[in-house]
Amino acid sequence: MDEKLIQRLESAVSRLESLSAGFQPSASPVDPSDAARDPSVVAFADLTDQYVARVSRAAEVIGGKVLDVSKCLQEAFVVQKELLIQLKQTQKPDLAGLAEFLKPLNEVITKAAKLTEGRRSDFFNHLKAAADSLSALAWIAYAGKDCGMSMPIAHVEESWQMAEFYCNKVLVEYRNKDPNHVEWARALKELYLPGLRDYVKSYHPLGPVWSPTGKIFAPSKASAPAAPAAPPPPSASLFSSELSQASSSKPKSGMSAVFQQISTGNVTSGLRKVTDDMKTKNRSDRSGVVATIEKESRASPRVPSKAGPPKFELQMGRKWVVENQIEKKDLVIGDCDAKQSVYVYGCKNSVLQIPDKVNNITIDKCTKIGVIFKDVVAAFEIVNSNGVEVQCQGAAPTILVDNTSGCQLYLSKDSLQTSITTAKSSEINVLVPGAEPDGDWVEHSLPQQYIHLFKDGHFETTPASHSGG
Repeated sequence: MDEKLIQRLESAVSRLESLSAGFQPSASPVDPSDAARDPSVVAFADLTDQYVARVSRAAEVIGGKVLDVSKCLQEAFVVQKELLIQLKQTQKPDLAGLAEFLKPLNEVITKAAKLTEGRRSDFFNHLKAAADSLSALAWIAYAGKDCGMSMPIAHVEESWQMAEFYCNKVLVEYRNKDPNHVEWARALKELYLPGLRDYVKSYHPLGPVWSPTGKIFAPSKASAPAAPAAPPPPSASLFSSELSQASSSKPKSGMSAVFQQISTGNVTSGLRKVTDDMKTKNRSDRSGVVATIEKESRASPRVPSKAGPPKFELQMGRKWVVENQIEKKDLVIGDCDAKQSVYVYGCKNSVLQIPDKVNNITIDKCTKIGVIFKDVVAAFEIVNSNGVEVQCQGAAPTILVDNTSGCQLYLSKDSLQTSITTAKSSEINVLVPGAEPDGDWVEHSLPQQYIHLFKDGHFETTPASHSGG
């Protein structure tokens, strides 16, 4: 019995010694077929078959650009599956190698983003919802707590918040018009919540798991720069919700530097300077009759007469100032806290996201602006504005709407106790979650007309109600 035990121990020691002598980190790559059968890869394939296929089926019925952007979405998930397979065969690369590794995914995201550019489509909300949602796939780039990203689960949730703003607009617009669009929007939401979020939670909660014994990934020579300078960043960032150009005045580092977006230039560069001979008081053809062409020129939003320079800055460490931002859809205020306030003035056709709790938010003299915020300590105020859409994802004790025409308020379940005060405003609609977890938003119109009756020595005021015959 002792001799057999000794022989077994000697055999085990011999095997360990041979393994130790012959071990090379890059000499024993994982077989591709084994990587494809890994439980995490199989689960991602099931996610694609269940959720992405549902989005594609709804898009095929709608057709057009909705189908085009849905194909980009499907392609992005196919690319991520291939990256997950490569993860099982590759050692963790450095920053340059990681940027090259993620290049196929970034190219698909860029292609989807380009569909939202140019002349505004009737399906713009569909395009933005799908294109913005793809930033959630960047969870695969998480490289640790110092990489400049949220952890994978939080990143997926935060990325969807921006896309949800446009997805909700699709649901509201088509809920009584076309069920195919409603199905598409619901399928898109469920793809990320719970779909992708639960997948990441189950298999990659701390980030992607690289192979310790796989091949070493290095950027190809063709993609390496000729000069010793750092390679230029991709044209579209994988982290649109976290790495917006206007997100913070602090310099970017780590993964943030890898995926920093290229600047789109000065939005006012195409505006012409108004010379003295163009001013009305100096024109020889001026008359007392207001011509149509003068009305059109005066009403044009492209040449604001008193618009100041764009601002996006934190003043005195206490007040965020966002002024005169035109056609900016990716404004994000990062690194804010509950002691700071936010003041937004003179912005047009823009979207601002405030992911953290702040003390107070004020929207003043803005047109066609969307604001997504988490929590406010004091109040959210809208004054002297037109065409405002607001989504509260947390809690807000008070919302004030003054001298505003056209306002949509999306309230979360945590903000249903909000006190809403209105004055000299019209077309105010409040949307609240339905009774069912996946139910439609329920829209409520706030009254803008009142009936005042003198009774028992005082006036009694009630909202005016209209009923059709």
